[in-house]
Amino acid sequence: MAIDEPRVSRSHPSAMTLAGLAIRNLARNRFRAALTVLAVAIAIVAFLLLRTVLSAWASSSEFAARDRVVTRHKVTFVMSLPKRYVDEVRRAPHVRSVTWADWFGGKDPRHDSEFFNTLAVDSATYFSVFDEMRVSSDALEAFQHDRQGAIVGDVLARKLGWSVGDKMTLRSGAATSDLELRIDGIYAATAKSVDRSTLVFHWEYMNDSVPAVRRDTVGWIVSRVDDPSKAAEVGLQIDKLFDDRDTQTLSQDEHAFNASLLGMFSAVLKALDVISGVILLILTLVLGNTIAMGARERTSEYGVLRAIGFMPGHIVFWVVTESLIMGAIGGAIGAAVGWPFINLFIGRIVEETMGAFLPYFRLEPSTAALGVVAAASLGGAAAAIPAWRASQLRVVDAVRRVA
Repeated sequence: MAIDEPRVSRSHPSAMTLAGLAIRNLARNRFRAALTVLAVAIAIVAFLLLRTVLSAWASSSEFAARDRVVTRHKVTFVMSLPKRYVDEVRRAPHVRSVTWADWFGGKDPRHDSEFFNTLAVDSATYFSVFDEMRVSSDALEAFQHDRQGAIVGDVLARKLGWSVGDKMTLRSGAATSDLELRIDGIYAATAKSVDRSTLVFHWEYMNDSVPAVRRDTVGWIVSRVDDPSKAAEVGLQIDKLFDDRDTQTLSQDEHAFNASLLGMFSAVLKALDVISGVILLILTLVLGNTIAMGARERTSEYGVLRAIGFMPGHIVFWVVTESLIMGAIGGAIGAAVGWPFINLFIGRIVEETMGAFLPYFRLEPSTAALGVVAAASLGGAAAAIPAWRASQLRVVDAVRRVA
């Protein structure tokens, strides 16, 4: 290694000089450096994917409407409410509009392996209460006047090749016969909490097809209030209406309702959070091992540098910077690969197959930046012990060693 001894002896090396030496050292064992950067990049892609899963789970609660109140059966979400409750909820104070829906659980026999949400709704009010589901006025009018009409999400329509005017069959064990539907429109979403893979059709049509024991019931009632700050109060007032009934209710604002659904998967979410932390730990160990090997190989060089005037702090800066740069490069590559991999490939698959649970699956810029910063920071942290050990070497002992 060529060193300009007169220049070093006259003044302390600058941070730029030490950083340049660290960068040049990465090229001394290119194969090992490339493997380490590749390992960091793979770890960052896995980390970003897990963080995207967690943020996608939380998006339904984070972006929920603050002025909507969801009323369901007090015991469990899967039990139904009497349809007559809708009119009583509509008369509650501060309620300006009400709609209802019921889970049908149907499938298209032509796409029997494909799962998607099928909801029987009140055609007159559903899209006004859920106004973030955008459908053209012509399509909405056609749907409201078509007993066998249906509106489908744009993601579902693209996946199954449906267009406006197409006819399809909906089959479910909940109905006594198949339902013949016509697609009157396709909706798009203006909020990240909206599932774009749902099919909605007329509740009245479903009600006539189910067994008598299931008729005139709804899965849940959704109210829109005139003041978002009163949503919790309205929920309590609604529940009081049915306190003395055989079927009691539980009403929550949409944010709290979605959060309660997420609570059912809290153990899974916690596990994913822990796994993402383990991935960062593994990344640190990989970087630390590479830097430790390089530091041992350069022991005699460190001794020479100390002998010609470099201080222990310079050695620490050199080693840490080398590891930090390696981590930053790996993190940047991981983010560059993860962006199209998650947004264009994994995200599309998830939204098409699991839109009911993960309606918006995208890697956010802030998460990608977090991955790069984490990789660089952990790179610097991983070099702490090797750098400290290198700086503590006695000059005579270091020079005597053969790299």
